[in-house]
Amino acid sequence: MACRNGGTVSVIGVYGGLIDKFPMGAVMNRALTIKSGQTHVHRYMRPLLQRIERCEIDPTMIVTHQLPLDQAPQAYDMFLHKRDGCEKVVLKAS
Repeated sequence: MACRNGGTVSVIGVYGGLIDKFPMGAVMNRALTIKSGQTHVHRYMRPLLQRIERCEIDPTMIVTHQLPLDQAPQAYDMFLHKRDGCEKVVLKAS
């Protein structure tokens, strides 16, 4: 809905399962192209971490929850089912 006519919507990351309420009519009527693929984590992790360490990127804007490591199963369940507005969990060692 936020892409120009004839534009490309890129979806990268991790497969999320079935998509409900996807505006396929807008894709067809506006001649949009959809491209997707899994993120190559091994390629991008080191340069991303270096940019975070140099304070060029602030990842805290996407962290919605911080929990202790022993609550990892509950954190995963909360993330999986998007409970409590969960987008990204950071697990902290005690």
